[in-house]
Amino acid sequence: MRRYRLFIHRGSGNQSRHLEQAFQLLEEKAKSKPCEAMKGLIAEGQETMQEDFSEPLLDSAIICAAQKVEHYEIAGYGTVCAWARSLGLEDVADLLDQTLNEEKAADEKLTEVAGGIISEAGTAESSDEEEEEGETVGAGSAPRKGSSNKAGSDNKSKRRAV
Repeated sequence: MRRYRLFIHRGSGNQSRHLEQAFQLLEEKAKSKPCEAMKGLIAEGQETMQEDFSEPLLDSAIICAAQKVEHYEIAGYGTVCAWARSLGLEDVADLLDQTLNEEKAADEKLTEVAGGIISEAGTAESSDEEEEEGETVGAGSAPRKGSSNKAGSDNKSKRRAV
């Protein structure tokens, strides 16, 4: 009997069930081994969560970290699915393809959520800038809003670029 090694992240729920079924079809026992790359992605995500970012930026960074995990899993499942098909193991490939599609759907959902967060962050930033522009510069000064002061415009550009 051939030996099959699947280098993919063994997740929870359907992923584990699909992998167990695939190994049963192959008449092989599944063995697990810690994945150093996945450990690194998770550690990087945990470090991101410790950053001192505004709430929308932190949410966006966390989603980015989660998508890195999803992309890693998509690459693994896509490859082993192609291997199974090339070996004529259609039943195994179908199981792996189900998980691949679940990973892709999770990635798409994260992209959708990230878009909403980025949009929300942009709206909040615009509101903050309008409030800042309406403040007075000093005692008895006129508000900055609508001011043609070149120095004020330069500062605003620098603030956005940071």
